Amino acid sequence: MEPVSARDLGGYDHECDVLVAGFGCAGAAAAFEAATAGASVLVLEKAGGPGGTSAVSGGELYLGGGTRIQQACGFDDTPDEMYAYLEAALGPHADTAKLRLYCDQSVEHFEWLRARGVAFKPSLYDAPTWMPYTEDGLMWLGENAWPYNTLAKPVPRGHRPVAKGFGGQVLMEKLTAAAIEAGVVTHADTAAANLVLDDEGRVAGVVARRYGERVTYRARKAVILTTGGFVDNEEMLAHHAPVLIGHGKVSDGNSDGSGIRMATAIGAATRRMGVVEVALTALPAMLVRGMLVDGLGRRFINEDVYPGMFSHHAVLHQPGPYWAVVDEEGFESVPEDERWGVRPAFAAESLAELEAELGMPPGSLENTVEVYNRHAEKGEDPYFHKDPRWLRPLRPPFAAIDPREGFFGLGREGSGTGTGVNGFTLGGLHTTVDGAVLNHSGAPIPGLYAAGRAAAGIHGEGYVSGTSLGDGTFFGRRAGRAAAGAGTA
Repeated sequence: MEPVSARDLGGYDHECDVLVAGFGCAGAAAAFEAATAGASVLVLEKAGGPGGTSAVSGGELYLGGGTRIQQACGFDDTPDEMYAYLEAALGPHADTAKLRLYCDQSVEHFEWLRARGVAFKPSLYDAPTWMPYTEDGLMWLGENAWPYNTLAKPVPRGHRPVAKGFGGQVLMEKLTAAAIEAGVVTHADTAAANLVLDDEGRVAGVVARRYGERVTYRARKAVILTTGGFVDNEEMLAHHAPVLIGHGKVSDGNSDGSGIRMATAIGAATRRMGVVEVALTALPAMLVRGMLVDGLGRRFINEDVYPGMFSHHAVLHQPGPYWAVVDEEGFESVPEDERWGVRPAFAAESLAELEAELGMPPGSLENTVEVYNRHAEKGEDPYFHKDPRWLRPLRPPFAAIDPREGFFGLGREGSGTGTGVNGFTLGGLHTTVDGAVLNHSGAPIPGLYAAGRAAAGIHGEGYVSGTSLGDGTFFGRRAGRAAAGAGTA
């Protein structure tokens, strides 16, 4: 990953104005904007075609401030309300400058996506979930759960492209088509390996590898790194985010940190490298009808929060294992589509029996349920403030669901880890709001930009679904425009 001197190359195999490394959502947005601004653009993609991790994602985009989909569903929103929620949910230490800009221009970004052919159905999915198996274009992402409903007006902001199930592929199909129509050229099966520096220290291109052969590229204006995070790089995880070691990875398999390593090799600074998103494969539809407890039978959060929030509280702060405890009435009331093929691993007529099966201290779960039921009878949850909509006493028989069973029952075998936890990294290169990569002195590195998970975006120590695709496309666009306007090397 060490840089290469331009004078040592003896020429280039290919030339362009702006070279983009990585063809996920950030790369597609950057390439489109750079090409639209008049630059000749070439995109390198390590895989056999565009898509990246974006294409295997749920497809949610966190957008708000008063989009036409929000209005059609009967919700009034403002950039200030959106900012208030995200600053709390993505904090502490969210990047407030980027976040403010993202919220203020969210409606414009929504319309940009629509103009690229990304369609959103004007209907709301009105229940907690990781991802609805409907074509509803709007969903809640924790805005209506305590304490966030006390900090900002509760308005749903999860915008989903029209797709039943995972919408990431649909999103990438539209963005890829838009980039290609704008004149962007793609070189697939080509992995960027080294940055090229001219005699003044400006980034002038990239050395790449294609089927084991070296290929060189000159970028007359700039290089944009949109190569993703580093969840697939075990060494980088050990150095920066060891909490993810041994867990499943939310990735297409190519989030190897290559862009981050290429940039740091020439003195680029990084931010938030230890910040991660973790997803406990417990089903929100069951948790809100019951409770989430730790290995000692204790509740520790209101179960109607954004699922990533209860995942963070569990994996990062509670002793495992974790159990979704529900009664028969609660389980049977879960819509079939929201069960995702999961069946209870343990069932018992009494809590004492269930405690014994789960290896909990005697009386621990009994005490938790007794307190919960006593308050639920009155529609209250003074400990964690779950919405009254989901409160009712739990009655026998009871069941416990092991999150390691995962979605469709594949948590143990499908991820290859058996932990019931999947995750990805959020830290990356330190950039300006226009994607310029900064060095350790805070000065921009000439000719180098980054966006998406190769860069540190709007996140602090928290995460909400849709903010990765959202800030990746938004700041990818800005990086593309800035790179197209950069001086020629």
